[in-house]
Amino acid sequence: MKRKLVPAAVAAAIAVAIGGAYAAQSSKENDALAVSTAKIDLSQAIAAAEQHVGGKAAKAEYERDKGQWVFDIEVVKGQTVMDVKVDPASGKVIAATEDKIDHDDDNDNDRKS
Repeated sequence: MKRKLVPAAVAAAIAVAIGGAYAAQSSKENDALAVSTAKIDLSQAIAAAEQHVGGKAAKAEYERDKGQWVFDIEVVKGQTVMDVKVDPASGKVIAATEDKIDHDDDNDNDRKS
C-alpha cells in the first residue's frame, strides 16, 4: 500500500492551525477563529508562498499585519529565510522580505552550551 507523504512543515502548520481552532473555542479573545473568514486555507497559502520563493515552508501563521489579516509564512531557500505574506481572500503573495532574525522566536539569541 502506498501512502502519500505530506511535507513535515505543512503537516505541522496544519496541526498548529487545527489545534489553535480547538483552543479558540474556549476563548473569545483567541485570534485563531478569524481564519474561518479566509477564502483560502492554510495549505493553499503555504503552497503560494513556497512557489513564490522556490523554497520550503518552515512556519506559518494567520495574523493581523498593519490592520489586515494575512497568512504569514516563513520559507527557507538555501541559507535564506523569507517572510511571505499571502492575501487570505485571493491567495496572492502581497509581500516577501528577507528575514535576517526571527523576532518571534526566543531561541534566536546566541547561546553558549
